[in-house]
Amino acid sequence: MSMHRRKFIRQSTIFAIGIGAFANISRYEERFIGDSPTTTDILGPFYRPGAPFRTNLNPADFHGDILHLSGTIFRDDERTPLQDCLVEIWQCKQDQLYDNVSDDFSYRASQKTNASGKYKFITAIPIPYPNDENPDIFRPAHIHMRISTEGQQDLITQIYLKGDPNLETDPSTKSNLSVNRILSIQKIKDNENEIKFDIVLRKEYVPDDTIFHKVCGIYKMSNTSMMEFYRDGDFLFYKTNNQIWGGLSYSGNNTFIGGVNDTEAKFELLTRGQAKVQFRFSRRKETKLDGIKILNYEK
Repeated sequence: MSMHRRKFIRQSTIFAIGIGAFANISRYEERFIGDSPTTTDILGPFYRPGAPFRTNLNPADFHGDILHLSGTIFRDDERTPLQDCLVEIWQCKQDQLYDNVSDDFSYRASQKTNASGKYKFITAIPIPYPNDENPDIFRPAHIHMRISTEGQQDLITQIYLKGDPNLETDPSTKSNLSVNRILSIQKIKDNENEIKFDIVLRKEYVPDDTIFHKVCGIYKMSNTSMMEFYRDGDFLFYKTNNQIWGGLSYSGNNTFIGGVNDTEAKFELLTRGQAKVQFRFSRRKETKLDGIKILNYEK
């Protein structure tokens, strides 16, 4: 396991999370068409906002197998393409590391869907990398995606590759939430391949702005760490040690959920802008933390 990756994880106290919801996607003429909202997945600890707008993620001297990733984003009626959706993708480099700091934003990119709701990226076939808790266990090869748009629920998800031997040991890919995001690669030329993945967004379900304001801030947690909660689009993001770890979606009753049905942040709203949080995370092991807000954000 890379020393860079081990150092990064040890400096952080909370594991990565994302968002989850059941869905169903069918195969039709080598495309993957949603008949219900596309399921969500963990955000992971390596998300960086602000990736450059570009189509090709590969460096100029890249000589490996190219992957064309494309599809259409649909609204929740499963038929209407969505124009101007922000599509962000990221994956590890060929050295099994993520570019977390450089100005190059290696293997990170953004673009907006066209008038037909379509997106298209050119990248490399993703590779597995060692799990930070156990280097003998690998995360399956995957590409992260975040879709943001007005009027529909924002989406965080991942796609995986059929035949990857690491699928059976990963909490995300063992979940039923990922079954229709484990995709086959189609070869189109000697060194060019493609995956076509259409996405159906959910109906938007977000709390009133005042709820976000009341829960956002910095919390001192029961394990002595500091956790920051803040709004980003439809999500309540959180980070520790200035590192983004996950995005949670609202589920009602001052509660936000994420992961593959494995994360919950339940807030108790107090007087004078104060709040408490009960945080539960159960990916590879059960973690429960309590926290109290020590810093409010101004409106």
